Amino acid sequence: MARTPIPGLTVIRARQPSGIDYAISRPLVCLVLQGSKSVAMGAHTFDFSAGDSLLITSDVPTASQITRASAAEPYFSLVLDLDLAAIAELAAEMKLEPAPHGTAVRVEPSDAEVVDAALRLMRLIERPSALPVLQAQLVREMHYWLLVGKHGSAIRQLGWQGNHTQRVARAIALLRSAFTQPLPVERLASTAGMSTSSFYQHFRAATSLSPLQFQKQLRLIEARRLLMSEGVSASTAAYSVGYESVQQFTREYRRMFGLPPGKDTDANRSAVSAGAGSGERGPASHAAQDALPMETAQPMCS
Repeated sequence: MARTPIPGLTVIRARQPSGIDYAISRPLVCLVLQGSKSVAMGAHTFDFSAGDSLLITSDVPTASQITRASAAEPYFSLVLDLDLAAIAELAAEMKLEPAPHGTAVRVEPSDAEVVDAALRLMRLIERPSALPVLQAQLVREMHYWLLVGKHGSAIRQLGWQGNHTQRVARAIALLRSAFTQPLPVERLASTAGMSTSSFYQHFRAATSLSPLQFQKQLRLIEARRLLMSEGVSASTAAYSVGYESVQQFTREYRRMFGLPPGKDTDANRSAVSAGAGSGERGPASHAAQDALPMETAQPMCS
């Protein structure tokens, strides 16, 4: 993964299929130029490859895996964080109508205009003197083509304050900032300015998870980061993210990641050692990318 001098634009390159990466991303679009990837959100799995684009319109926990990559044909993608202010401004200028609510993750064939704008942004990196002058208008142009393209209706939701997407986003922001605390659904619904039943329905439609499941995944992803990157014990990780029972934490950790905390940590250390020996990044190294506090985010296509 390489961040570029253009804020919000990241380049992802991998020479071999990856392990499963667990992350929480802010709204973004990922254009795959070569290779293939699989992303799971809740009960839904999305497979996409060269010529496709992945759109995420909400802060959702996801599990992703590069499924096709090699030294001869590396996986290669561009990731752009969506600028919500730019979307709102463009939607107003274009006099776009509010769009119906949809799922937070979707895959479509990439629009030619979006790919062209992205590649021109990449070429601009080779001209540092031109960056301060041209990068803002090219990023704005890319948002324009996204709004009028195949992802347009989904992206349009982000430009309207007060709609269900924005209300659910307020509750998600609270979940991300206070995920270690008990958060009754009534408090989340109040934050969203919705009735409890309406909030639950719209939250699940947006994320495919219940608020409790969402919070649980936030806790487990952070706990895994603490285990992998900071070397804490399972009990320390459990209590740090809000669990009161280490046994419950271990059960839920194994259910999500496939191994109990100790064995998962050992397996990832072995993978990192093997990756270091071969010059490739091991599957576990992605755990460090999911660093919290939850206000931070990582590119989904890493």
